[in-house]
Amino acid sequence: MPAAPVGPVGPPAATPPDPLALVRSRKYVVLLVLAALIGIPISAVAFGFLALVSELQSLTYTDLPHGLGFSETPSWWPIPLLALAGLLVAASIRCLPGEGGHRPAEGLVAKGAPTAADLPGIALAAVASLGAGVVLGPEAPLIALGGGLAVFSIRTLKRDVQPNAMALLGAAGSFAAVSTLLGSPLLGAFLLMEAAAVGGAMMGVVLVPGLLAAGVGALIFTGLGSWTGLGTYSLVIAHVPPAVRPGIAGFGWAVVIGAAAALLGAAIRRPALLLQAQVERRRIALTVLTGVLVGVVALVYAEWTGKAASGVMYSGQSALGPLLAGQDEYTTGALVVLVVCKALAYSLSLGAFRGGPVFPSMFVGGAGGLAMAHLPGMDVTSGFAMGVGAMCVAMLKLPMTAVLLATLLLGVEGVTVMPLVIVAVVVSYVLSLRLTPAPSPAPEPTPVPR
Repeated sequence: MPAAPVGPVGPPAATPPDPLALVRSRKYVVLLVLAALIGIPISAVAFGFLALVSELQSLTYTDLPHGLGFSETPSWWPIPLLALAGLLVAASIRCLPGEGGHRPAEGLVAKGAPTAADLPGIALAAVASLGAGVVLGPEAPLIALGGGLAVFSIRTLKRDVQPNAMALLGAAGSFAAVSTLLGSPLLGAFLLMEAAAVGGAMMGVVLVPGLLAAGVGALIFTGLGSWTGLGTYSLVIAHVPPAVRPGIAGFGWAVVIGAAAALLGAAIRRPALLLQAQVERRRIALTVLTGVLVGVVALVYAEWTGKAASGVMYSGQSALGPLLAGQDEYTTGALVVLVVCKALAYSLSLGAFRGGPVFPSMFVGGAGGLAMAHLPGMDVTSGFAMGVGAMCVAMLKLPMTAVLLATLLLGVEGVTVMPLVIVAVVVSYVLSLRLTPAPSPAPEPTPVPR
């Protein structure tokens, strides 16, 4: 009789840890309380950061030229302004710990919270970039500052916090910092969760304290905005033209817009990565030169179209709603020039400065969609929404966030055009992945001779 097969001898396989065990424990309740408490000061700091950036933008672009005797800001003004910004950003990256934080040319990737020593350099590089009009947004610095401040605060109060609990509280700090930036705490939560690639049961574990901190942060933003009269610095699109129900032609244009956004995204991202590699070798000289080039692009746009150079500068967050509401003021040619100049300034800014990539991608996509909005089978709102979603996913590689950003901000009309946005986002996402070079395989270790 044949012998029975013998299995491997050894200890039984360890049972995988239950990700929801923490939720059932009393410690999780304590974490929720801490997340809510952390949301209060961090959201206040984030509000102050955004208020400072807004005041600097007004001071440097409008008040300073008027103080020097100009009746209106000259078209060439961005050139020396952005050169000075390049000097300040390069100095903060070179001289302070943390290298100024997140490199925007590499996309939006949620990493671990920075150390307390890194926070001053991150804040200074972001304020110098954004305050002078670099084509980047505040979301990446706020995510880093929120997470870093949360971890620093908890470690100051209690040093024996477990690493997983510290990571949850750091994420909650990031949630609170961007709670209203995208128009809703829910949009900020989706952005962070998709960027961190958290899924399964762990999504709920991380999401609940983050949402709680974001909700508290939204209340603080609203209260401070009302008390100071400055508003909440939230992305708002107030006047949305009526959308036409999707038809066969609309779905065809969704494919075209998705493909065009993927190609434009590659044309923005690849030069930015090449520029980043060069700038890191000669930080000060090339950052200043890049600032000058961004200013020249803004000057060319102003002289070509007769509009303000500020249309190319800045993240586009506050200009996105007026662009849609005032689209009749732009000819198709002017919109094409705006897309080209904004995209070029965006690529240069990604490669040398510090900030976030979200809002410029939305603006470039929205302007491109408006340029195509008068084609047969298209309407203004559909073109705008498809352009925003397709360009956002081309630059961020976050498809769910791209769909939500392009639709929820448009209210009822966004629900109408959502099927078109989904098609445009999927086409752009798949093609963008195909256009992204595969990472080089790691070299095989050389065998050690015996």
